[in-house]
Parts: sequence; structure tokens; C-alpha cells
Amino acid sequence: METLIVQPKNKEQLTALKAIMRALKVEFKTEKSAEQSYNTEFVAKMKQSEDDIKAGRTTKIEPADIWNLD
Repeated sequence: METLIVQPKNKEQLTALKAIMRALKVEFKTEKSAEQSYNTEFVAKMKQSEDDIKAGRTTKIEPADIWNLD
């Protein structure tokens, strides 16, 4: 058999698709997307870090100095 990957655009579409599959007795399983599985606070920090890198707000550390960060 084949595996279908369905990507509903909103909760209404998701509900309708689940109802159709149940009515047709089609087995299905759900998985959260990557972004949903992470803590929202963590995701916000990662996005901020990416923005900082793009804006050049970084600090360069030489590998030899990694243990001397006092």
C-alpha cells in the first residue's frame, strides 16, 4: 500500500479529513509537526539567535580559548 501525507491548512480541514477517514474505516495516525513538538519559548529563542547571526550580533571565540572564558 501507499502512505499519504495530508497537510490541512486549518483545524476545520483537519477535522473534516479525520471524519472522512473514520467514515471510510481507514486507519490513520497523527504526528505533531516539528515546530509543535518543541516548547514555544525554546523556538522563540532559536529564532532570535538566527536573527542575531544574520544581523552580525555574534562573538568569535578561538578554539584554543574555549576553556578560558572567565
